[in-house]
Amino acid sequence: MYDQGRGVLQSDKEAAVWYRKAGDQGDAEAQHSLGVMYEEGQGVTQSDKEAAVWCRKAADQGNAKAQHNLGHMYFQGQGVPQSYKEAAV
Repeated sequence: MYDQGRGVLQSDKEAAVWYRKAGDQGDAEAQHSLGVMYEEGQGVTQSDKEAAVWCRKAADQGNAKAQHNLGHMYFQGQGVPQSYKEAAV
């Protein structure tokens, strides 16, 4: 809701708060969304390391978008040590 401004004023900061709450409870989609927000510095302080942490949580649950993003991060060495082997997993 907050990320799109549906029924509330759009707020990336507030969206990140709610994604974190859901992510802490194991919601893979919220974990991936929060990872993207960290990657882009949207509503949170930009951090490739935090982006990788949240994408890893979602990827480990089978979230395909997070798996793709995490593979790209390993390929580029963005927030994680560069590894073609990990990127190809």
